[in-house]
Amino acid sequence: MLEQLTTTHHVGILSNMKATELVHTRIIYSGSAFAELRLWRVPKPVAGSRHGYKYRLVYVVDGVCVVRYDNEVGKGDHRHTAGKENPYALTTPARLIADFQRDIARWNRENRHP
Repeated sequence: MLEQLTTTHHVGILSNMKATELVHTRIIYSGSAFAELRLWRVPKPVAGSRHGYKYRLVYVVDGVCVVRYDNEVGKGDHRHTAGKENPYALTTPARLIADFQRDIARWNRENRHP
């Protein structure tokens, strides 16, 4: 499932860098919903970003990614919510995770998901 959320050539770029994994966790919200958080420190910014992080945070409900934050190579920092892609200004990893959790809570509230 998660392989379908990001194109492999963008993920492959990371394997060519000396990256340090900072976060790799899966959070189960229910039998039909989970979040997966991946965050690495990279020696130089990925194309389109100005910081030393590569990340992909996804929230999946019933097999569909409904919230995603990532910095895909060439696209820079952005998030996918409500079926739209918008720029995202990453400040710190802690703020990234807090913003992601806020969007999960908002999605659950707006879609009446536990």
